[in-house]
Amino acid sequence: MSEKLNVLSLCTGNSCRSQMTEGWTLHLKGDVIEACSAGIETHGLDQNAVKVMAESISSRT
Repeated sequence: MSEKLNVLSLCTGNSCRSQMTEGWTLHLKGDVIEACSAGIETHGLDQNAVKVMAESISSRT
């Protein structure tokens, strides 16, 4: 079995964009990609981003 590709999503706050990129990457290609997110500063999890991603995933099923 081959190794997974490592992908790092980076943004300034690591509260929305990079976490959404990590989530989508894991959701769509988690079998072949190991995704992580990071930022220069920790701003915590953006609840609006969580809501939008949950709505998007539930609309796809």
